Amino acid sequence: MKYYIIAGEASGDLHGSKIMESIKKLDKDAKFRFWGGEKMKRVGGEIVRNVKQLSFMGFWEVLININTILKNISFCKGDIDAYQPDKIIYIDYPGFNMEIAKWAKKKGFQNHFYISPQIWAWKESRIKKIKRDIDSMYVILPFEKDYYKQRHNLDVHYVGHPLVEIINEEKINKDLLPIKLTKPVIALLPGSRKQEIKKMLPVFKSITHYFSDYEFIIAGVQSISKEWYDEILKDYKVKIVYNRTYNLLKKSTAAIVTSGTATLETALFNVPQIVCYKSSLISYLVGKLFIKLKFISLVNIIMGREIVKELIQKDCSKRNIIAELSHLLKKENILNLKKEYKLLRDRLGKEETSLKVAKLITKF
Repeated sequence: MKYYIIAGEASGDLHGSKIMESIKKLDKDAKFRFWGGEKMKRVGGEIVRNVKQLSFMGFWEVLININTILKNISFCKGDIDAYQPDKIIYIDYPGFNMEIAKWAKKKGFQNHFYISPQIWAWKESRIKKIKRDIDSMYVILPFEKDYYKQRHNLDVHYVGHPLVEIINEEKINKDLLPIKLTKPVIALLPGSRKQEIKKMLPVFKSITHYFSDYEFIIAGVQSISKEWYDEILKDYKVKIVYNRTYNLLKKSTAAIVTSGTATLETALFNVPQIVCYKSSLISYLVGKLFIKLKFISLVNIIMGREIVKELIQKDCSKRNIIAELSHLLKKENILNLKKEYKLLRDRLGKEETSLKVAKLITKF
């Protein structure tokens, strides 16, 4: 069968590669055409667009890039029409993917959506589009199946969280960091997009002088040049490792993390963390207006209470990060947080997520 896969972010590239590997085990004649990244490319198939060209974060950032987004949508429709896939697999990236799914449904294509749009957080009205345009939905958070059934009378497949499977595999990996460590490490995870790194890294670097007993190391993104990071760091001597985030977390005593998938990854590696987030003022104000969530980190959302400290917008300051990190590094607080992490892992389960999704898609 022919599969057309659309992933618009780095995390989608990772999850997409796992789905592709699993589909190939079940469908020996599988052919792939996709929007993704290097991980999906390594599995095989034809890449259409790279995630590096696609990811825009925040309301303001989407608005100023709207012409590029509209051109991509138009191109994607034409590309699907020319390829004529048996199945289309959408991975997260809801704004773009739901627009394509609406068109594809009218054209008679089979639509599979993996990693649900977070309608429980905002824009719940999208449920009408989901019911109309999506043939099968695969959700990854424990509460989502009941949410869809009880609130919207829609049956979806709970497949477990893909990070559990990925990180369990990664824990076996013995790869070392490409630098020598002389002190306990605090990992700095400023994000994967240039716009969020520009916001977060200046704040992160400002606290490094206050913890001389620790070595701070930045999780760098391979697609962004060393010179670009150096321009932000200037005279701050903070080491960077590229494309080694998981290896860095395995060696870390604690972490300061920009909100996103990385918060859950950090928790699954059992690393105590502070979650930070800043965006443009317009994006923040619009978000406050529409988003219904009490928390922004996946850890707290899944647990339904504050497990890790969140510092958002004006609270994400040098002073507050220093205070919270000092508190976090106390032995009793580290132990307490790791107990909470165990409860989180138990709640997520031990599903072989990618294989489960692949079976459901190929059998549909």
